[in-house]
This record gives sequence, structure tokens and C-alpha cells, in this order.
Amino acid sequence: MSDDWLAALYDEHARALYAFLLHLAQSEHDAQDVLQGVFCALASKPKTLAGVKNVRSFLLRMAHRRLIDLWRRNRRLEPLEAEPPEIFAPAEDPDAVAFREAASHALAALPTEQRSVVHLKLWENLTFAECAEVLGIPANTAASRYRYGIDKIRDLLRPTLEEWK
Repeated sequence: MSDDWLAALYDEHARALYAFLLHLAQSEHDAQDVLQGVFCALASKPKTLAGVKNVRSFLLRMAHRRLIDLWRRNRRLEPLEAEPPEIFAPAEDPDAVAFREAASHALAALPTEQRSVVHLKLWENLTFAECAEVLGIPANTAASRYRYGIDKIRDLLRPTLEEWK
């Protein structure tokens, strides 16, 4: 490996990992801590990636496991109740701002298990089998969690969408 392999890896994957962690943890502090932990672990054991076929999926799985470990250390299994983080790009149009705020709240209202699959499916474009691999669950469970999550988001957004009709 070249000397700057870690920097290149960070440049390629850190943004996606941070978005995934922020979406799940709903805490910038927790997301930053876990992200730093992932790259520190890789720096101390560069051979961790030897033989890995899908680096992004591997890093997402590593980040997910570290977040769960953080929650366990802090004796919690869900993110702390908080205002959902800003996960959508800023908008000028007041309707777009309102919809993005409603969508952020709808996503934040999902249980972590559903939110993680919805994020991986929509933001990372992973298949259910890949989502299952990242999260350590069966593919059918990933598909069910996605379906339940999307149904809940649809129900939560329905009043917002009906306002604009």
C-alpha cells in the first residue's frame, strides 16, 4: 500500500460513512466519534482490508458495529431523543424547506432498525442482500424493515403532501 492509502480511503468513503452514522445516531458527536474510530482502527491495522471485495459495504458494516458498541457502552440501544440532524441539502424555496424538514422528522421517527435499511437502500443504493450483510441480518428481514419504514414515512408525510394539493 502506498503511504497515502488511508487519506485516499478517507476521501472516497468518509462522507458516506458520516451520513450513514449521522442518520442512525442522530448525533453529530457520536457520528464523528465512530467515524474517527473506524479510520483509527484501519490506520493501526491496515491489513484489515486485505481480501475485502466491497470496501464501502465493509466500512459501513464496521461503522454500524462500532455505533452499536458505543450505544451499548452508554447503556442505550437507540439514539438519544433530539432534533433530527440536517440530512438534506439546503433549499431556498419555502415549500422545499418545509418538505425537507417534514422528511427529516419522518426519517427520524423510524426505529433505528428501519432507518438503517432505508438509508442503505436509498442513499447507498444497496440491494437487500447487501443491506443485510452490512447490518448482520437476513435479507428478508432487511426487505421487511425497508417496507415498514417506507410505509411509516409515507404515513407521516401524507398530511404535508395533502397541504400542497
